[in-house]
Amino acid sequence: MDSMLLLYLMAVLCPQQIRAIYINHQLQAANDDWAIFVAEQCQQLNIPYIVEHVQVAEGNLENQARAARYQAYQKHLHPNDILVLAHHQQDQAETVMLRLLSGAGVSGLSAMKVIDERENLTLWRPLLDISREQICQWAEQSSLPYVDDPTNMDTHYDRAWCRHELWNILQSRYPKMQQALARTSYLMQDAQEILTDILQQDLAVCTHENRLDLAKLNGLTSARQRQLLSAWMKGQDTYRPSFEMVQRLQQEVILSKSDAQAALHWNEYYYVRFRQFLYRLDAEIYLESKKEQPFVAQNLECDLEQKISVASGDFQIQVQKVGLSYSLLRKKLELNHRRGGEKIHLYGRVGTWALKKAIQDAHIFPWMRHTIQILSIDNVMLGVFTPNGFWLAQSDYVEVNGWQPNLVS
Repeated sequence: MDSMLLLYLMAVLCPQQIRAIYINHQLQAANDDWAIFVAEQCQQLNIPYIVEHVQVAEGNLENQARAARYQAYQKHLHPNDILVLAHHQQDQAETVMLRLLSGAGVSGLSAMKVIDERENLTLWRPLLDISREQICQWAEQSSLPYVDDPTNMDTHYDRAWCRHELWNILQSRYPKMQQALARTSYLMQDAQEILTDILQQDLAVCTHENRLDLAKLNGLTSARQRQLLSAWMKGQDTYRPSFEMVQRLQQEVILSKSDAQAALHWNEYYYVRFRQFLYRLDAEIYLESKKEQPFVAQNLECDLEQKISVASGDFQIQVQKVGLSYSLLRKKLELNHRRGGEKIHLYGRVGTWALKKAIQDAHIFPWMRHTIQILSIDNVMLGVFTPNGFWLAQSDYVEVNGWQPNLVS
């Protein structure tokens, strides 16, 4: 009823500027008949229309159906288009109630906005302050044809249960409950706007892309810390992590011992701490670091200006003030992953160091250390390829104006 009323209103208000879209979720036998009904009504009103079939993924049916709808909308929206939806006051109040029962915070209780500006989408809900009773009167007086969706009566679904089981009980005690809940959403929207301003300031100070400064985070109040972590974990995703997930990040990773190498997996990312920073890593990068590395030697031949790709990056062979002997060019050199226990005499340094300590002192990320490889010939270490560059080792092959691999990416 509300969607058909919206169609007729828009046909009167903007007759040459609208298109209609019917989403066929293919979940009920009558869906195809409803598509025909919508097409007939649009033809009578001389409104262009689209019938879009979608596949609803498994999981929570209401959430997955909503996600499928919005994906379909995005396919057909043109630049500067506005998506107009028929949500009304009871929809708003139900949303607030359901989110309250799920433990939502200010953002969730803000519910729906009359005008909602998103990244690639602008929504307009012109009926949001109108009650369902007013819509029914309007539709009846205008003799509008419409279809009742039987799932709206199926209390198996949360929203239908809220509407048919909970609503009457609450309204019998609080007659203006619906208006009060809708008003709460507007108050929460004001609060959310203020919080967003503060949050953006905190994000600018504490974060840079996939890195978060823990020293600066600790300078915030506990509440601001939780909000910042929640927003940072959300990233470009639709939903924030749960309150429990944010607590786990704080307790299991941020408050862990500095050498614990603790990690938390959430939503295709791993969150790990290194020194006084928290990092968000793609799952693929993190899991690759946990694989056992092969100890089979690789052969590597080098020539001047040649570009080579090794596990830690792309390098180019170039002349340096001090480098390796030209006698090594075009010879088969060995490239090995670390086994553990190796020592290195870095050129320009006094004495031999454990390679592990040199890596730690260079602050190379633990999740990148598996890419480190040793270059050698006849069991003589020539140097080490690292994500920070090539480390030249002291040996009989070092000479003035020799060559070295230089990290280019």
